[in-house]
Amino acid sequence: MQKFSIEMQGYIYAILAFSFWGLVPIYFKLISSVSPTEILAHRIIWSVVLLFGIIIFSRQMGAFKLLVKDFHKIKYLFLSSLLVSTNWLVFIWAVSNNMITESSLGYYINPLVNFSLGIIFFKDKPSKWQKVAILLAFLAIVYQVIMLGSIPIVSLALAFSFAFYGLIRKKINLPSVTGLYIETLILFPIAILYFCYLTLHEQNSFVFPPNGISYLLLLAGVVTVVPLLWFNAAATKISLTHLGFFQYLGPTVSFLLAVFVYHEPFNHDKLVTFILIWLALIIFSFDAYFRRKK
Repeated sequence: MQKFSIEMQGYIYAILAFSFWGLVPIYFKLISSVSPTEILAHRIIWSVVLLFGIIIFSRQMGAFKLLVKDFHKIKYLFLSSLLVSTNWLVFIWAVSNNMITESSLGYYINPLVNFSLGIIFFKDKPSKWQKVAILLAFLAIVYQVIMLGSIPIVSLALAFSFAFYGLIRKKINLPSVTGLYIETLILFPIAILYFCYLTLHEQNSFVFPPNGISYLLLLAGVVTVVPLLWFNAAATKISLTHLGFFQYLGPTVSFLLAVFVYHEPFNHDKLVTFILIWLALIIFSFDAYFRRKK
């Protein structure tokens, strides 16, 4: 009974985390009048503030002090901070430019890119069905290039930046909260300097006393950190296989938002691209599940 209760808690946290990530475009739509670079700066600044409070409250400061002395891991965190900030910026820009469907496609592709990187860097051995899934994803991208006449740059940028980010974080194996705190702390001086630059040139959307937009920008740290805490809670309570199935909830919610709430164009050719990706993910996920059971 206790085991069932813990698993149920894990499922609830997973649903909360991935649903929240899927609904995040609503937040960025509300502040779409702000430049993506200023939004990114506030996301970094307020994440540092919130994460500092969490680390103090959870008594992780000792672990943090030990970590900052580890130059080997810090140099990797410099690279991961660039990758995660690039991912954030591309996503913010995509939402502001009515490209939520493209961003959701990127996060659908991401697990397949992750697995491909695992084959290259960790010598993972793909099964026959996993090869089929990767081939279908490749065909989806080729189909879009041929039929729509464009490379899905936003989708690929999101998928690959987050995949390489995950690759680095896997290599250095750090707790999510502490790692994210150091990453945002690395970017913090640049974000502060950029905000000062905007203020000096009167181009800032965040003003004193705060208006509606300013209050929304203050929430950037909450939007970044809260789903991560839920994800961490889920990861400690359920298996990674089960957690993997929930990760498709985020881009699905975003996709539905894009098509049915924000009425982004979604023609037949785009539908074919998504169907190929969905088929690839179904094959990939069920193959991984049954291989794990064996």
